[in-house]
Amino acid sequence: MKQSSPLMAAIEQICEEKNISVEAVLETIEQALAAAYRKDFGEKNENVKVKFDPATGASQVFDVKTVVEGPAEGEETINEKKEILLADAIKIKPDAKVADEIKTELKVPADYGRMAAQTAKQVIIQRLREAEREVVFSEYKEKEGQVIPATVQRVEGRTVFVNIGHTVAVMPYSEQVAREHYTPGQRLRVFLVAVNAAAKGPEVLVSRAHPEIVRQLFTLEVPEIASGAVAIKAISREAGSRTKIAVAAKDANIDPIGSCVGQRGTRVQTVINELGGEKIDIIAWSEDISKFITAALAPAKVQNVTLNEEEKSAKVEVSDDQLSLAIGRGGQNVRLAVKLTGWKIDIVGAGGQPIPADSEAPAAEGEIAPVSAEAKPPAEAAADSVSVDEKTTGASASNTAAEEPTEIPAPAAASNSDEVK
Repeated sequence: MKQSSPLMAAIEQICEEKNISVEAVLETIEQALAAAYRKDFGEKNENVKVKFDPATGASQVFDVKTVVEGPAEGEETINEKKEILLADAIKIKPDAKVADEIKTELKVPADYGRMAAQTAKQVIIQRLREAEREVVFSEYKEKEGQVIPATVQRVEGRTVFVNIGHTVAVMPYSEQVAREHYTPGQRLRVFLVAVNAAAKGPEVLVSRAHPEIVRQLFTLEVPEIASGAVAIKAISREAGSRTKIAVAAKDANIDPIGSCVGQRGTRVQTVINELGGEKIDIIAWSEDISKFITAALAPAKVQNVTLNEEEKSAKVEVSDDQLSLAIGRGGQNVRLAVKLTGWKIDIVGAGGQPIPADSEAPAAEGEIAPVSAEAKPPAEAAADSVSVDEKTTGASASNTAAEEPTEIPAPAAASNSDEVK
């Protein structure tokens, strides 16, 4: 087996460390050597190209020109630096024809090696950095919208920097879950939001609060979702507190909710653990919007749904003992249902009376109140109805203390939902 030269071994080591191809490094070296020759020894009309042999370290310098019949259309003369007329090319190479390349080897002065090394050094370093940045950008650009493993590198103020392999990504405060505390060396999964090219290298933005991280985690844990047999139709999330997802199966013989839950809840529990104990409600998606809204308001039992197609709103009737459960503490349950269905939902009790403005109001912006999975007694329900618009249902990255897990209530006869805690 032929042993590599020390120079070639060094090139291969650089390629391995920088995760770039050998061809890219050799091309960079040749361009740097050509720039060095052009600077110190080149003539005005010479198109200098260098052929570098990594095995011996020797290089050959050529003046390369393309054969043309005459000036290009709209031009009076040819580009003498890069082109040569066919008549002149035949004098050098008798069988030359249009579009051929004529290579004329140039004399290499004795001082070229020393001066080339000095001039080429900075060019090579710069080009290697550029090549490395291009490789990193291409690698992570293809992973946009995916969940990737990461390790917390450092925390500066409210910004967290995580190592994702060949580069460091940024997780700003807006993409963090407030209940989570990040420490250097901590391993976690993050959602790759965007990769942007910048002067100092690619800028990678990751998130722990993005709703799509839930979809990707279920895709990793549930083979039926990965294969396309089960689809996640909609997601609404208040990061760190609670998430609702609507699922549907392409095959009537497949139970979409059971597929996501897994045996004894193992699949959904893995996702919950990855999200730091965030509660997840899994409901059955339906083309019938009445059934979908009924399922989205689980665990509350809905008595009747009246739709207004023009305003895309729904009036939902529940019994008085289910009213506070349907609304949720701070309005969280109905906010998530609004976001999941895309419909404005008005919830009224048996009396159907309008609620006072100061009763069971949604949480303040940037704050998520915990949700109780137990219905309050009628005496505690401060309101008979509540109206939550989709404009007020944005996902938040802050949260209060985690709640104690609660038992799954028995599903209503008219509901296709299932809640997993």
